[in-house]
Amino acid sequence: MRPQRALVLLFLLAASLVCADTKLKIYTLPEEAKPALKEMLHRIDTAKHRIDAAIYSFTHKAIAKRLAKAARRGVKVRILFDRESNLGNRRSQIGYLSKFRNIDTYLLEGKRSGRGDRKGLMHMKLMVIDNSYLIFGSANWTYSAFGLNREIVVSVRDYAKAAKIERAFERMLPKAVPY
Repeated sequence: MRPQRALVLLFLLAASLVCADTKLKIYTLPEEAKPALKEMLHRIDTAKHRIDAAIYSFTHKAIAKRLAKAARRGVKVRILFDRESNLGNRRSQIGYLSKFRNIDTYLLEGKRSGRGDRKGLMHMKLMVIDNSYLIFGSANWTYSAFGLNREIVVSVRDYAKAAKIERAFERMLPKAVPY
């Protein structure tokens, strides 16, 4: 078995076990890129109170526009971007999104290595919507991820797991720098 296929199967098994008691949707990209993107945009469009996200690379304009639209409806949006991947990247959506009321954008970089010479990445790809829906996986929010790459996107409604991710998000916020 090829290492990539084994990794995908292991990820699917782990996600299934963790979320066995919930309604779980798993999309494999690129074959299911359109339904995966449709699910993500639908969840953004139906958000009522808050969207928290942490993303390594974010260049997909359709996702950014839907987040802006949610903010205009009064949804509070907070997004943690990886500093290295987004600062100075002209295709990053951080500049566009930071202009909207109700959207707070932050830059976060990882911890230094043991030698102190390298920083890690804020490599997450996740969204929590209204403390109930989780969207996560291997896919960055880029056109390549939703059209070319071999990726996984998972959508699940699970209050307990959303609360756990929210706690992790809140622990990252003080380490982030507002954009």
